Amino acid sequence: MVGCWLFTSGPVSLSAKIERKGYCNGEAIPIYAEIENCSSRLIVPKAAIFQTQTYLGSGKTKTFRHMVANVRGNHIASGSTDIWNGKTLKIPPVTPSILDCCIIRVDYSLAVYIHIPGAKKLMLELPLVIGTIPYNGFGSRNSSIASQFSMDVSWLTLTLPEQPEAPPNYADVVSEEEFSRHIPPYPQPPDCEGEACYPMFACIHEFRFQPPPLYSEVDPHPGDIEETQPVSFIL
Repeated sequence: MVGCWLFTSGPVSLSAKIERKGYCNGEAIPIYAEIENCSSRLIVPKAAIFQTQTYLGSGKTKTFRHMVANVRGNHIASGSTDIWNGKTLKIPPVTPSILDCCIIRVDYSLAVYIHIPGAKKLMLELPLVIGTIPYNGFGSRNSSIASQFSMDVSWLTLTLPEQPEAPPNYADVVSEEEFSRHIPPYPQPPDCEGEACYPMFACIHEFRFQPPPLYSEVDPHPGDIEETQPVSFIL
């Protein structure tokens, strides 16, 4: 109620709220408020973030309070109403909240207040906690999914060896009998005679487990090459 005793000019009402209590540096706080001016004066709604530092030592306490950020709204004439539907106030780079120390304490609060000429400010103060990890909105759900996922795959750690092992040799896995059973026979050409003609897979079967020959600049079979004879041409 604006005024004193019998000289009153009407009431001024304020209601405000925010989405959550915890924020980080650089985040914007959306403010939802409703201001109703039934007085005869022109009022101005404002919002600010206050930092309160409290020092404890030798049985004495010192407290310092100052404003770190603020925002203001439009003037509200007499008989008018203004609504803040998510008006933002950005948090500047400040020290995170210190709440569990026995010698120093840092608190924050969001104050939504109305400047009324010739009267005391109408203030509504909401507590804040400034942290270091931004809120993503899915913290509890992600933690439960991660916990379930770790339980589902925990059995893999029991079966994996400490050091990876080389794959087994093909000859140790597949026997000669099994290999020949899965290879279809190839018909011999009609002009083959005696031992000079073999199925195509016979040569592959003979060398399939042997490494390729080593490279050498010296011919291991010099007798197989015919001796060269000098050739002269007469023109």
